[in-house]
Amino acid sequence: MDIEEWLRSLGLQQYGTAFRENNVEAEVLLRLTAEDLKDIGVSSVGHRRKLLEAIAELRESSSAISAEGVKALTQVAELASAPASPTGAERRQLTVMFADLVGSTAISARVDPEEMSEIIRGYQNCCAGEITRFEGHIAKFMGDGVLAYFGWPRAHEDDAERAVRAGLAVASSVAQLRAPDGKPLAGRVGIATGLVVVGELVGDKEARERAVVGETPTLASRLQDLARPGSVIVAESTRHLLGDLFELEDLGPQVLKGFETALKAYSVRGEGRAESRFEAFHTGALTKLVGREQELALLLERWSRAEEGEGQVILLSGEPGIGKSRIVRALREHLANESYIPLSNYCSPYHTNSALYPVVGLLERAAHFDRDDTAEMKLDKLETLLARGGEQDREAAQVLAALLAIPTETRYPPIDLPPQRIKQRTLEILVEQLAGLARQKPVLAVYEDVHWIDPSTLELLGLVIERVQRLPALVLITFRPEFSPPWTSHAHVTQLSLSRLTRRHGAAVALRVTGGKALPREVLDQIMARTDGVPLFVEELTKTVLESGLLRDVGNHFELTGTLPPLAIPATLHDSLMARLDHLAPVKEVAQIGAVIGREFSHDLLAAVAPHDEGKLQDALAQLCRSELIYCRGAPPEATYSFKHALVQDAAYSSLLKTRRQQMHARIAAALEERVAAGSEALPEIIAHHCTEAGLIERAVSYWWQAAQSAIQRSAILESIAHLENGLRLVRTLPDTQERVRLELDMQVALGTAFMAAKGWSSPATAAAFARAEELCERVDDITLRSVADYGRYLVYLLRGQLDAALATTTSMLRRAECDCDRATIMIAHRCVGITSVHRGDFDAGRKHMEASLALYDPNEHAALAYRFAYDPRIANLCYIAHALLHLGYPDQAFEKYTELLQAIRHHRHSPSAAFGLFQSALFCTYSRDLGAYKRDSNFGADEAIVDELISISTEHGFSLWRTAGVILKGWVLIQAGESDSGLAQMRDGIVEWRGHDAKLFVPRWLLMLASALSRLGNPRAALDRIEEGLALITETNERWNETELHLRKGELLLDLKADEKAEASFLHALTVAQHQRAKLWELRAATSLARLWVQGNERQRAHDLLAPVCGWFTEGFATPDIKEARTFLDLVES
Repeated sequence: MDIEEWLRSLGLQQYGTAFRENNVEAEVLLRLTAEDLKDIGVSSVGHRRKLLEAIAELRESSSAISAEGVKALTQVAELASAPASPTGAERRQLTVMFADLVGSTAISARVDPEEMSEIIRGYQNCCAGEITRFEGHIAKFMGDGVLAYFGWPRAHEDDAERAVRAGLAVASSVAQLRAPDGKPLAGRVGIATGLVVVGELVGDKEARERAVVGETPTLASRLQDLARPGSVIVAESTRHLLGDLFELEDLGPQVLKGFETALKAYSVRGEGRAESRFEAFHTGALTKLVGREQELALLLERWSRAEEGEGQVILLSGEPGIGKSRIVRALREHLANESYIPLSNYCSPYHTNSALYPVVGLLERAAHFDRDDTAEMKLDKLETLLARGGEQDREAAQVLAALLAIPTETRYPPIDLPPQRIKQRTLEILVEQLAGLARQKPVLAVYEDVHWIDPSTLELLGLVIERVQRLPALVLITFRPEFSPPWTSHAHVTQLSLSRLTRRHGAAVALRVTGGKALPREVLDQIMARTDGVPLFVEELTKTVLESGLLRDVGNHFELTGTLPPLAIPATLHDSLMARLDHLAPVKEVAQIGAVIGREFSHDLLAAVAPHDEGKLQDALAQLCRSELIYCRGAPPEATYSFKHALVQDAAYSSLLKTRRQQMHARIAAALEERVAAGSEALPEIIAHHCTEAGLIERAVSYWWQAAQSAIQRSAILESIAHLENGLRLVRTLPDTQERVRLELDMQVALGTAFMAAKGWSSPATAAAFARAEELCERVDDITLRSVADYGRYLVYLLRGQLDAALATTTSMLRRAECDCDRATIMIAHRCVGITSVHRGDFDAGRKHMEASLALYDPNEHAALAYRFAYDPRIANLCYIAHALLHLGYPDQAFEKYTELLQAIRHHRHSPSAAFGLFQSALFCTYSRDLGAYKRDSNFGADEAIVDELISISTEHGFSLWRTAGVILKGWVLIQAGESDSGLAQMRDGIVEWRGHDAKLFVPRWLLMLASALSRLGNPRAALDRIEEGLALITETNERWNETELHLRKGELLLDLKADEKAEASFLHALTVAQHQRAKLWELRAATSLARLWVQGNERQRAHDLLAPVCGWFTEGFATPDIKEARTFLDLVES
């Protein structure tokens, strides 16, 4: 057939070039859809309709079975002899059908070989016709067996459904065939779905074929063996993709040859009873509609107008999965208690040229036709239906009976009208029927999936839209963006396009899928990043995660069972995504190369690696942009492209064979390296990724290490962890040389330091990283790396409350550093010994060590140590010197160091150091009692601002330990501000979370603050319990810097409970501890508390003798609350 001549006969010869460039031949022409025509370049709706009607006439003028059969019989040979496709073999999800002629061996035994040949030819022709009708691909004829693929070489969004429909049609058609002796033939079909490699050309000459590799074809064959004559059996993998489209019988687990475990199988009994495709795939309770409040409000407002007789039409458009059918369902749910007439019309991808197909379905449902109804019964039901719409004309019943293919000879005379007039009369009756119903009650007429509408229904819809504006009716039409509605100019027509959901709404959809149980943050982040706000994608990917075994249910939330890998494309979406790519087969390779580069790719990088000249490349990219598979920013060659959907990129990437992917990654890595050599910038992690995927391990490790160092310098801690983990996975695959060990040690130490900042000092990840570093230190002589490994182990001990082990580790570290005369390590070691000493309550020794450390600090030489030891040495020293000076009774000097600390935080660009410094600053305020002072001086909020900044910076950079500390301190601030309930809840939650970091350090402090809050809220007994818990923990850990204050608070609580003698014992214990620790400020607090108690007991002289020398010791800090209160009380005692 001459396509251009055919176009010329239609007066559409201007499309000849476009048809030729898109390889539209005769057999392709018969399968073209409106979407295909639009992609070819037929932008005019009128021209597309004219072409579709002409194509329909071509189909009708030929014998469907013989034409399709002849084409299919030649298909295998043509494909085998064709040159390999540009992309060669591919990985993809495939639905495989295996059809068999039942009893062929017995038949061949009783007929002549020539007759058997005719039987086989007829059988193959029959199978081929039905398979091709549903756009399957005949892979191979094997005598009485037929192997067919659905999903290759071109995928459809519904390949599993197409395979089953083709299977049912094959079984039905074969049953119409007869053997020479008149006995009917029978076929049986097995269908399975799975991941395969397909398209590789194997064999020689006549035996050449496109092979498929994987277990799916074998499974289909084994299922076919199970099938009874005339039946279709599907695998569990296929059944999962069918919803309730078909009525299926569960055959239970089946033992199949070649498969180790029994596999479930299902027999297809026939069509399902779901009214629509949406209902077929949403059989359970629907998740609540999310993020469509405005759209639903608009629909309801238009419905209100319609109810008042002002007919309305809404054109609801949106991409697949965006929620068009869901919002239609939501509208119906809102109208559930109203009296109205629903009319639902569903277009079908298999009936785009079946006249009035949606209306036929509506009439059959409305009339309540049953499968077993006779013609007379159907006519009775049809007449009853028409009467409800006020239509009593026998002609109307006769015309619609013809539309429904109901024989009428026994009731009505033949219709004496020409075909065109019958069609016109059919449309008139249908419009009048709608109008008649609307005169009784308001009508909601829904036309779904109009992008699949047939020409006759399109014509009817135009008449309905014209008529409805004078009726109490709302016409709601849904379609995908490729359909261009011709009714937009009407005043009563509203266009509504559904956009993607926001991240918040997308997360809400995922939460509803999980039944309200929270997903781990990293899982939710990956779901949101890859689904792009498309509700269907969110639902299906969330379901895939829940079924994957990656999560465990722990009550009200889920936890990861291990490391989170990239999430796989849900099987339910795979065909749809591949269909978008296969629809653009001539330029699919460009999309695949782009997918290897990434979600976003530049024109010049693509041009450097794609095997196309610039002209062809730009044409291919333009076609991908027109189809909205990718978006473009800028103009070539400066343009940047991005995939519209992350899952489309995944589908394009995953369709490539691994060897092909490796080749592309290697070319991309080389191109990026050439750019760097030429002076251009390229992110090292991008080159590292491509080298990794290309199998270039040594180069990949080098780039991952570069990327990690760069991230560390930017305080991008979480990113540095990811880069280091990627690099270390590869390092361990390299030969065990000294160079490899040194590199691994460098990276392992950096990883431990990053984990310290991100996960906390004592997290299992931190401990494991430094434990491995210590193992490697045995093979590498490097004092700096050894000191970092020791430092990491020390912090693990410290935060876990193992203070004796921490002190031993740091003392050994200091001794070794002094022997090696390593200034930097001596400085770090002094700091560590000092910090540990302060936590143990040895404030004087701690101060001396930290002042020695600070004296060694040179900002030009040592500022960079923050990147090796997690925190800037100066900031860390200032924190604890301030604490030590305050406890030792030098509050003015302590406040000077506190002020110096805040300045250092502001000037340092190292985020972990800033977070640590802010935490210690806020903690210092709780020790110094300045919350109360700020409040009295009207400056309350100074440390609240510090806490807020701590939470902000920790959240931004992923410093989970310090964010938790910020939550606890924020609760304390809220309580001081009078927000008791929220503050107390926040403190309790924070303490639980802190302990979840395997942290015991600071817990006595948190318990002391919690006890103070409980006491303030009038619950002294609960407060006393927290104090006892804190004191027990001090005994366990030897963290004694809060010991005095815990005993003081215990005494105050006992006073509240009228236990004065016990209170006195607690105050005396506090005094003893403070004196032992030389903690003068705390000794003053204890002495003041005791003096107050003794004065109440008329022991004024004893009170004076205790308090006077302590007050007299102080030489500074006379404006601080503690000293002012003590001196005031002493004056009272002396008066």
